[in-house]
Amino acid sequence: MRTRATVWLIAALLGSVALTGCGRRGAAPPAASTTTTTTGPASTTTTTTVPVSTTVSTAPPTPAALGPYQPLFPFDTAAAVDGWRRGAAAGGHEPWHLDAGQTAVAFARWLGYADVDTATSVRNDRTGAHVGVGFPVEGGPGRTTTAAVVHLVRWGSGPDAPWEVVGTDDTSFSVTAPAYGATVVSPVRVGGRITGVDENIRVEVRSATSSSVVGAACCRPAGGEATPWSVTVSFAAPAGSLLVVSARTGGHLATVERFAVTAVRVRR
Repeated sequence: MRTRATVWLIAALLGSVALTGCGRRGAAPPAASTTTTTTGPASTTTTTTVPVSTTVSTAPPTPAALGPYQPLFPFDTAAAVDGWRRGAAAGGHEPWHLDAGQTAVAFARWLGYADVDTATSVRNDRTGAHVGVGFPVEGGPGRTTTAAVVHLVRWGSGPDAPWEVVGTDDTSFSVTAPAYGATVVSPVRVGGRITGVDENIRVEVRSATSSSVVGAACCRPAGGEATPWSVTVSFAAPAGSLLVVSARTGGHLATVERFAVTAVRVRR
């Protein structure tokens, strides 16, 4: 927020100056608190999340950028964030933007992964929220398996700053090429590493602003221990546009059992 000053020259002999201004906004408040209880393997957890408050106030202007991160979902510009915050302050709408777990699950749905419908864990640190998303499995109430860990940050400051998906924390299934935030042209080589048995990898390239699929490649057999994989994907998208590159594998318990994403921009 820029400081504005109004200087009135009252008289040459008085030489007085009156100055008004605004202070800087404070840091974002802590996100929701979460208790996670392990009930089985590392990917099987029961999670209780204390929702963040949906109380909003008059929204201050939002920052123009997310630092080193790319805006993947649900907002694509600071103006869109500001519009939602002002609308929420006026009457309230879509309060799920204030809940990291709900936003992460909505992102999986946006990718077309309908079976990934559960927040399995939530961890907060100085880089934002890291939300496990997955689906229920047999073995008792509350047992789930995690398909991915979605990384989110607050876009803006204050209790009414919404969560924005900026990527995934890759573990046994990763997308390492192209690099996050890289500039690309079509066709693009997409690859990473995977640990598993009889895996079948599908890659999709989506427009970050519309979720429409602009390129896809299927299917790449894979498996082993941290084994490299790669496919070449052709896509059609305007120069300068932001794209979400997603890779998924499955077929044992569900169509999508693991996924990972990265973000790239089309070369101008």
